[in-house]
Amino acid sequence: MAATARTFGTAKPLLSLQLLRTQDGDIDGLNIIHIAGTKGKGSTCAFVDSFLRAYGERAGFPSKTGLYTSPHLIYPEERIRINSKPLERSVFAKYFFEVFETLSQRDPAVFETKPRFLQLFLLVAFHTFIREGVDAAIFETHHGGEYDATNVIRRPVVTAITSLGMDHVSQLGPSIENIAWHKSGIFKPGAAAFSVIQEAHADKVLRQRALDRGVDLHFIQSDSSLPKQEMNLKPDVQRLNCSLASAVARSFLDQRAPSDSPQFGSTDVLNGIHQFSWPGRFQTIIQGVNQWYLDGAHNEMSVTKAADWFIETPGTQRPPRPRILIFSQVSKQRDATAVLESLATSFKPGEIHYAIFPTYDPRQDLDSMTDLKPEASIISEQRSFSTIWKKIHPASKVISAPTVTLALDAARDIGKMNSGMQTLITGSQHLVGEALFVLKRAV
Repeated sequence: MAATARTFGTAKPLLSLQLLRTQDGDIDGLNIIHIAGTKGKGSTCAFVDSFLRAYGERAGFPSKTGLYTSPHLIYPEERIRINSKPLERSVFAKYFFEVFETLSQRDPAVFETKPRFLQLFLLVAFHTFIREGVDAAIFETHHGGEYDATNVIRRPVVTAITSLGMDHVSQLGPSIENIAWHKSGIFKPGAAAFSVIQEAHADKVLRQRALDRGVDLHFIQSDSSLPKQEMNLKPDVQRLNCSLASAVARSFLDQRAPSDSPQFGSTDVLNGIHQFSWPGRFQTIIQGVNQWYLDGAHNEMSVTKAADWFIETPGTQRPPRPRILIFSQVSKQRDATAVLESLATSFKPGEIHYAIFPTYDPRQDLDSMTDLKPEASIISEQRSFSTIWKKIHPASKVISAPTVTLALDAARDIGKMNSGMQTLITGSQHLVGEALFVLKRAV
């Protein structure tokens, strides 16, 4: 097998996937579901995985699922999961070094360059799923679609596009039409294709790309039959992600489940929703009188949803306690001040009593080390966060913190003075990951 890994702006071959041939088959033999989009990719992938596992527990297929997502929140092995569980560290190390050593032993002429960070992780995921013998493999794209490294997938069973918006514009933009073109690059002839309802300009591009590739594209709306009060379907964007995932899972099983298998039905959907878990995405942690709300929203489109979720989620404390925001972002890929402005305008006056602006360790941002702002720029931007916030919410008290740990300590101190608090942590998946690590360590 020959395949090409591509990066943005080039279709130049970077590495061979020949090493993935084993006596058990190669990546073309994996039953792959490939998912792209701007918002909700990870949640949708996790919902698909949960539905397939729920069905498999009842019907026997799939007996083992593989899930590849990025970035990780705390540990790298979170990116590659078997039956929803991250690989054990020893297993992850075994497969990682099998791939790495194979690459190192190959004739240098085969590889014009060594695979970069995300490309290497993708190779490890393919290798893992082949060796583990998964019955279904769910892959989330990294950023785009057409030139994304994951688009070496040639024969997916199902492809899907989540909600599209303006993000990674330096690579995919400058318009929503450009972004839709890139994302729809995962469409493949012979593979079922789904998308949530998109805005008109993106919709037009997706339809044309599907037509050009001979793909029958189905658009999915929020499923009104889903349970109304299920916490795993709040806010409404999660209900939409779940609706898309249900359609994807049903299509996959229609094509790949044994002919004598039962139909995928409402019981599987309910069980899949109940067991659904996706850390760092609309996640609530209660520690005594303190309530932490964590969401890895990191663009203007998604932080507004995080704000709505935080305000609309009923707290368990009566009377209500102070509401706190912890926000940070250090990547050059986005205008962090514009993201904060979008977040700030999503709150009504008086809804946030304290705003805390820390930095997080940029060395943890492994996906975009070359895209990090200089330290001086980060410090300057943190100051601008305070100015932006005070302009929109002059009644809020602003606190600067040099680290995430100190930001959490400041929130706890506020809780001590008020018999509890509610804190939203958002702005970056890496910020949320570091906060999760600190919060779990405190338990």
